[in-house]
Amino acid sequence: MQFERADRVAEEIKKEISDIIQHELKDPRICAELISIVKVNMSKDLRYAKVFVSIFDKNKDNITSTMKALENAKPYIRREISRRINLRFSPEISFELDDSIEYGARISKILNQLNITKNEEEEEGKSLDESEGEQEN
Repeated sequence: MQFERADRVAEEIKKEISDIIQHELKDPRICAELISIVKVNMSKDLRYAKVFVSIFDKNKDNITSTMKALENAKPYIRREISRRINLRFSPEISFELDDSIEYGARISKILNQLNITKNEEEEEGKSLDESEGEQEN
């Protein structure tokens, strides 16, 4: 029963933090192209929340500055969560950078390149077969 509650609270916190980052944080250091809250892990007693953040940007400096801005905004985010969600204790928040989306995009790009190469080789093989058939006639 306790784990179900922790999961529900984690989902609610994920939704609220996403909303806070998107609509309320005005820090100029948050300049990444895309910021996404991937997952929130709650402790059993609901006092600690580990927030996994995916930041998609080609410039690594933007990722670093965005993480610093989120770290500096933790007190504000914690206060907003306690205001929006009725909990006995406002959870201590820690942000962790999660690069799984970027990793997945990189793998997808590699697979697409392999597919294109394979298709080109198949087309070259067909054109060679056709040219050999014409030479025999």
